Amino acid sequence: MSCRAWCVVGVYAAPVSTRPETTLAQRKRQLVSDELTEAALQLLALKGFDGVTIDEIATTAGVSKRTFFRYFASKEDVVVRFLADMGTDIHAELAARPAAEPPSVALRHAVSVPLATCGDHGERALRVVRLILRTPALLARFLERQAQWRDDLAAELARRLDLDPATDLYPRLAAAMALNAFDTVLQRWTDSDGADDPAELTGRAFAVIAPALDAPGPAAVEGAPVGG
Repeated sequence: MSCRAWCVVGVYAAPVSTRPETTLAQRKRQLVSDELTEAALQLLALKGFDGVTIDEIATTAGVSKRTFFRYFASKEDVVVRFLADMGTDIHAELAARPAAEPPSVALRHAVSVPLATCGDHGERALRVVRLILRTPALLARFLERQAQWRDDLAAELARRLDLDPATDLYPRLAAAMALNAFDTVLQRWTDSDGADDPAELTGRAFAVIAPALDAPGPAAVEGAPVGG
């Protein structure tokens, strides 16, 4: 499972990836992309979205403005790409969970991937998350990306549980509940200025929604009588 994006947010460590072997040219392109992402997220988190220019990002990364535009269309695109990587990591973790694992446990582990990195890397991660949640344009893109995450998680849940995503309500409802828990934890963590532990918050959040995710079972969602 790739955690490249969140490693960049954390302590700007070396990228971690389990992707297939790449060519030297591909590795060099990935390195430049990671350096630009690192520079952009550092500057945006410290100075605010409107306080940073693309020239500053390029200079901090040690490349030209022209090189920046080979990788990203805008400052916003850096964050959008980062959010796409986050969603990929959540989906990959869900797909890797044991098939017999209860949905609440599998989903908790899936959304815990980026949340655990937040807790591990404190202030730098906090600044990036705060930037996204408190910048209207970035928050809108975050919510837009989450719609794709929900669809991807719902498809994976349907596969795991042998349900038809076109007719069964459970996969989308379960995916939405898990992402609502994810959002609640992120918001509480930022509101506490990082004082609260994301892992502990995640456990509490999933303790609330686990009964709905696991009992009386996904199959019972379809055809359940209104009013009990």
